[in-house]
Amino acid sequence: MTEIEACSVDDIQDGGMKDVEVEDGKILLVQRGQEYFAVGGKCTHYGAPLVNGSMSNGVVRCPWHGACFNVQTGDIEDFPGLDSLPTFDVSVKNGKIYIHVPTSGVGKRLKNMCGSVPENRKTFVLVGGGPASVVCAETLRQEGFTGRIIIVSKESVLPYDRPKLSKAMDAKPESLALRNAEFYKKYDIEIRQGHEVVSVDTKAKLVRMYDGKKMSYDSLFIATGGKPRVLPIPGSGLKNVCSLRTPADANFIAEQAKGKDVVVVGSSFIGMEVAAFLAGKVHSLSVVDMIKVPFELTLGETVGRAFKTMHEEKGVKFYFEKGVKALRSKEDDILTEVVLSDGTVISADICILGVGVVPATDFLKKSDIELTKRGFVSVNERLQTNIPDVYAGGDIVEFPLFTVPGSNVNIQHWQMAHQHGKIAGYNMNGISREIKSVPYFWTVMYGKSVRYTGYGPGYDDVIVHGDLDVPKFAAFYTKGDNVVAVASLAFDPIVSQAANLMLQGEVIQKSEIISDPKTWVGRLKP
Repeated sequence: MTEIEACSVDDIQDGGMKDVEVEDGKILLVQRGQEYFAVGGKCTHYGAPLVNGSMSNGVVRCPWHGACFNVQTGDIEDFPGLDSLPTFDVSVKNGKIYIHVPTSGVGKRLKNMCGSVPENRKTFVLVGGGPASVVCAETLRQEGFTGRIIIVSKESVLPYDRPKLSKAMDAKPESLALRNAEFYKKYDIEIRQGHEVVSVDTKAKLVRMYDGKKMSYDSLFIATGGKPRVLPIPGSGLKNVCSLRTPADANFIAEQAKGKDVVVVGSSFIGMEVAAFLAGKVHSLSVVDMIKVPFELTLGETVGRAFKTMHEEKGVKFYFEKGVKALRSKEDDILTEVVLSDGTVISADICILGVGVVPATDFLKKSDIELTKRGFVSVNERLQTNIPDVYAGGDIVEFPLFTVPGSNVNIQHWQMAHQHGKIAGYNMNGISREIKSVPYFWTVMYGKSVRYTGYGPGYDDVIVHGDLDVPKFAAFYTKGDNVVAVASLAFDPIVSQAANLMLQGEVIQKSEIISDPKTWVGRLKP
């Protein structure tokens, strides 16, 4: 154990954060009231410096992707990421603050987890191989569940970091894995890869697989995610017409697109991230969409126009306010042309469809589990369905979002899927917890990262501060007198600060941000 002099008590104030250099990295020193706390200085997700984040109510939020850590315990409280922060003892002597650093390092910390025991005959089945199931399984083990846990995944690889698929399309599955095989083995979490559940019998408490095998459960968690939407047009089944859903899809596109004519259909986040990755690696790159600018439906026309310019400077050609009428082949059922609704013909060796997903819930239609008209699973604040001992989470659910009282919403964010898994895990283990999380997502193009927090559908105005030509901006999406969402680029940590204020149950007023984007930041509670 080494005692490190961090700073003078006069060098940090209530609610303040300070980086302290140590041999193995950095430690974050925090003052809250009259107390001092020290935790690992880097976010356990992608290593962002937490000192640049936002602290509120004893929780520090990562400036990059919104993960939250309790500064007293180091525990991860919101996501993305799986690991917690190490904590360090702090003492004050003669007006100086000291941190006691062990020789074990200052990096990530795994919360204590149990394994299974033969005496516990309960079986919890988690359907779906994404982050919701992984976090659910880990939460169960962290909270002392010693029964059997089985994750049933349709995919042939271990659960992986899906957001990277469109940002690092040549990455291999093993480099994307959330946990390695040894981890699941150590904590008795069974992974059934390449197994598809085709039906659920809630009365008999059975799930049936594609091969006819059945599996009984005591409690069931369903998080099967989305499946790519297919365009109902001629030629959609041609070779080299691709969707992006798996590492194999990403690797195929990255390899086949080199030096070729590429068409991307859809200009939202997947489509534009794919375009950003492929730009400079292909012969031509075209993007087609019915809207006016990239991201128009989420970020609005004004902000979207800035991203249109960014992509055009990299050689991307846009065909907006046009649909795709047909995909054509001249021979061997291999794509050669994309025909647009106005008759324009684009040469294409490969076409990537980024036109959204639909919930992968067809296998539930004959069950007693309640689905909405759009095919989503209805759940309550505890992620419970209408059937006892059946829970659901991730992209397939509509759930109560505390910032939108009286409404059930569907939010297809990586962060929210993690949180669903955590809340479901608590409740499956008999620990009552309700979800209270602020939506947070990000996109990266050409090394520039956009953050977004809140729930923006239905916004009626956008107030932009900064310079969209640089680009460096903060955009506030308002509905009536209230800000409902905030997006930014190179304006950290304003999105994390906004997420923290929303988590406090407070609202940013439109009048507060007309002339100054930061007047409300002082309302954050340390």
